[in-house]
Amino acid sequence: MLKAVIAINDFRIVKKSILSKKHFNDWVFDDINDYEKRYNVYYGGGGSGKSYGAVQKVVLKALFNRRRVLVIRKVGNTLRHSIYAVFKSILSKTGIGYKENKTDMTLSMFNGSVFLFKGLDDSEKIKSIADITDIVIEEASELTEDDFTQLDIRLRPLNEKHPQIFIMFNPVSKANWVYSHWFLNTDKKAKIIQSSYRDNKFLNDDYRKMLEDLKNTNPAYYKIYCLGEFATLDKLVFPIIHKQIINGERLRDLPLFAGMDFGYTNDPTAIIWGRYDKVNKTIYVTGEYFKKGMLNDEIAETLKSLGLSKEVITADSAEQKSIAEIRKNGIHRIRASVKGPDSIIHGIGWLSQNKIIVDERCAGLIEEFENYTWEKDKKTGEYINKPVDSFNHGIDAMRYGLESMMRPSGIKILK
Repeated sequence: MLKAVIAINDFRIVKKSILSKKHFNDWVFDDINDYEKRYNVYYGGGGSGKSYGAVQKVVLKALFNRRRVLVIRKVGNTLRHSIYAVFKSILSKTGIGYKENKTDMTLSMFNGSVFLFKGLDDSEKIKSIADITDIVIEEASELTEDDFTQLDIRLRPLNEKHPQIFIMFNPVSKANWVYSHWFLNTDKKAKIIQSSYRDNKFLNDDYRKMLEDLKNTNPAYYKIYCLGEFATLDKLVFPIIHKQIINGERLRDLPLFAGMDFGYTNDPTAIIWGRYDKVNKTIYVTGEYFKKGMLNDEIAETLKSLGLSKEVITADSAEQKSIAEIRKNGIHRIRASVKGPDSIIHGIGWLSQNKIIVDERCAGLIEEFENYTWEKDKKTGEYINKPVDSFNHGIDAMRYGLESMMRPSGIKILK
């Protein structure tokens, strides 16, 4: 895109320079000037460029019409390295002059347009923001339907034309509210835009090959994260979980659990923690951490930053060397899980006997629960007593963390 900094008011020249088709994917360019629909719903797989394309449209709209745009994610601390970075990248590549307030996380354009980045976990600050002309929601499937409704109500500018909400998400489970809200009901005010990695002409060959390899290694992930299709709602391993904001201070007297499942290239390292109420047989999941490409020293530092360095952490026993290295990096109470015959099925059975309450900000774990299904026999079409090996990294970590609480009182397992 245009490299020189724009500091002129001749928008005819600017518009012609910026709106060159070579800077956009075709499906983005065809939609770039359409402001008629209140809701622009962008969904699709990884590498499709849906968030980048949506932000291109929002930035250009703000360039030629002064706007006050609220950019939202469920959890505020996930903004800086995701959608915030996308906005900065596009502003820089277009050469549009802007000012950044890193503390408040705002980006202001020279024409008075401003982008304000907020997490829904800071609801009081959001309530104080006035005169919003547009809203951008990244990873909308992390929100609840009530979250979305409250944002929709706030977008009532009196003197602005074309107020819009831009909604982006991966099509996870049909159990998620975004499916019923946008795809079971017809909303004449909504424009639905689907894309996949095949629609992104800027995607590099290595990343494209990595996505296509999933077709053979993990068909479930390929369907959702590559083709951008909703997963078929099948027989869930955990059909009922409860989602709410959990006040951790009220649970401090309950024993803490923490578990970890290792990953690296294709799968994330997953860390899950929470509290267990043995009397009422209730599991409270209060926190999660997912990240790919983590080395063992980085995992150790992450556990320290999460406040878990002095807690017992039970990790996948298949990674004994990693556990030893993490222990050398100061996480002295990390230990290996005890795996026996049918340990997964036994663990699932025990978890199912408890009420599971997940903090609704734990979007990664909730996504897994909504997609973790039983396997079908290919010949008979009947379900078998084995879960599909997908959408289980956080669930496995949770199972490891609760391992000691699964054992009957007084019984120890010797290795």
